[in-house]
Amino acid sequence: MNLSTEITFKVDFNDCDPMKVVWHGNYINYFEKARCALLDKIGYNYIDMEESGYMFPVTEVKVKYVRSLRFGDWCRAKATLTEYENMIKISFELYNSETGELTTKGTVSQMCINIKTGETQFVCPKIWTDKVERLLSQGGL
Repeated sequence: MNLSTEITFKVDFNDCDPMKVVWHGNYINYFEKARCALLDKIGYNYIDMEESGYMFPVTEVKVKYVRSLRFGDWCRAKATLTEYENMIKISFELYNSETGELTTKGTVSQMCINIKTGETQFVCPKIWTDKVERLLSQGGL
């Protein structure tokens, strides 16, 4: 599967602890920035999800901290879709874009919920899978 995107941004002061190192919880926010960019590219972002009657709450987060990002560093965040039929699963890699060093990697899983009924959907809705499969048939993003 070749559905991925990359974004680059500068680490803000308010993301850091008193030692000017990115606080561990903010790496999840960086994952979220990259995930939103990926969903936008696929054409099924959080607004589209809600409008189609579904929500996709996060069910699992895994993070491996390799190196720290610091205030003023430029971060390159890569998000890659790895599962789309039964859940949304995205893998992430964060890099110091100036040095090229991998700083953080992880995965986030999201399950589909029908907004009206509150029921878990064990297969993702056709509107989502059709968008992903269309992109895959075109060679990805």
